[in-house]
Amino acid sequence: MNNRRLISVITGVLLLAVLLPVGLSIWLAHRQAEENFASEMGNYASRVVMRTEQVIEQGKRALDDIETFSGKPCGPEHLLAMRRVSYVNRYIQEVIYLDGFRPRCSSLESLSTEGIFPATVKVTRDGYRAWLTTQNDIGLQRTMLALGGKRHVVMIDPQSLIDVLPFGNWSISTALIGTDSNQVIASSFALTPALWQRLKQNGDEQLKFQGAIYTMKYYPQLGVAIVTSASLAPLEKSWHRQLLIWLPFGLLMSLLLALFLLRYLRRLQSPRQRLLDAIHARDIVVNYQPIVTLSNGRIVGAEALARWPQVDGTFLTPDVFIPLAEKTGLMPRLTQLIIETVFEDLGKWLQQHPEIHISVNLDPGDLTSDTLPVLLREQLARWQLSPAQIALELTERGFADPEISAPAIDALRKAGHAIYIDDFGTGYSSLSYLQNLNVDILKIDKSFVDALEYKNVTPQIIEMAKALDLAMVAEGIETDSQQAWLREHGVQYGQGWLYSKALPKAAFILWAEANLRTAKRE
Repeated sequence: MNNRRLISVITGVLLLAVLLPVGLSIWLAHRQAEENFASEMGNYASRVVMRTEQVIEQGKRALDDIETFSGKPCGPEHLLAMRRVSYVNRYIQEVIYLDGFRPRCSSLESLSTEGIFPATVKVTRDGYRAWLTTQNDIGLQRTMLALGGKRHVVMIDPQSLIDVLPFGNWSISTALIGTDSNQVIASSFALTPALWQRLKQNGDEQLKFQGAIYTMKYYPQLGVAIVTSASLAPLEKSWHRQLLIWLPFGLLMSLLLALFLLRYLRRLQSPRQRLLDAIHARDIVVNYQPIVTLSNGRIVGAEALARWPQVDGTFLTPDVFIPLAEKTGLMPRLTQLIIETVFEDLGKWLQQHPEIHISVNLDPGDLTSDTLPVLLREQLARWQLSPAQIALELTERGFADPEISAPAIDALRKAGHAIYIDDFGTGYSSLSYLQNLNVDILKIDKSFVDALEYKNVTPQIIEMAKALDLAMVAEGIETDSQQAWLREHGVQYGQGWLYSKALPKAAFILWAEANLRTAKRE
């Protein structure tokens, strides 16, 4: 992924980093409120089950107690025993003695006038009979839960099964429904048949309906389902309270993530990162400025000059980004890219013109690189070119420490590469290092060519090169008079806008072919 695309991705992530924690905090607040609400409703339902089991167990104990009576049925002692059982057990409303399914007497009546009890609806695992009935001796139309043993029945008010207070901040209603009969055993709210059907279809999932929330749990061992219901209004208030807790946390996370990503984004947009991305993406292109013989204008080579294309269609020249590459340690990667590009651009063309060479600028640090000689050998072998077709240019800074530079230069010359001294006279000019180093060509900087008629430095440079038997290339030739003066003073080669500016590979090949055809005709 290149830097531009990565910046786009990071910008998108930055927007998410701002919005996501806030949205997440709102979602968490709502979820926390719902979880607390559901947990309380679940806890409440569990307590209803515990109450139901407690009431049923009390009824069973009451039955076990009265079943031990062995005296005369419905006699004074029997009636007293039934009254005691009813009095001691708080959930027992009445104890009835049965003859088959016909009541004979009870803790309320010495002689019962109730009709025959209905058939048993359910028998528990431990053998107790259970059913719902509206029969009683006091003329009330009220459904009661009957729990029967062998000869006795205890009557339990179903409301006692759900008589549980919620611990939370909101009111919870409950309904107890028989799963086999779909009959409401006890309820503290109006559970309609339609709502019961929707709850059964929804299963264990919460149901929000008409401003209320419902949950349902099955308890097969009791043969019942417990439905809990609560208004959604307290849930909204709870959500708002949770939002006051979670929203500041979300805002803080958004701020921290935004600061981190902005810092990273600034780093990605730094000049070094942009240049590194351009190198990785091989966006750096190479243009070629012809080098010609001053005596006849025939091309002998070209200097490879890197260009960095920008988004707006312009190009950055080496004097802008080469110092950046040197300062940030990217010069070895940039040198490798330029060398590979030169071979890719002109490899086949140089095969056809073995007399032409291309000069490549090196950084002083490239001299100590172990990879440079290997890279040159590999590329020369791949494209089947002579080492003499690749010349290497070094500025005077590259010769500042002859103990380091001299062995490296000797090795490159032995490999067959010509060595240029670039921008001579602008840096560490010294006759002593010229005497101690084996170089081939001295390039006269454009600044000296521009001042040919006004200063005496250029003639001295020319005489120095002649004394050391060095060939010379004058840079920046723009006029015929400059060309004539340099040729007259013995400079062999030149480059500049008088001949051609630096050209892209296709344009350079066309220019060079035209030059060679003209020279051949002459």
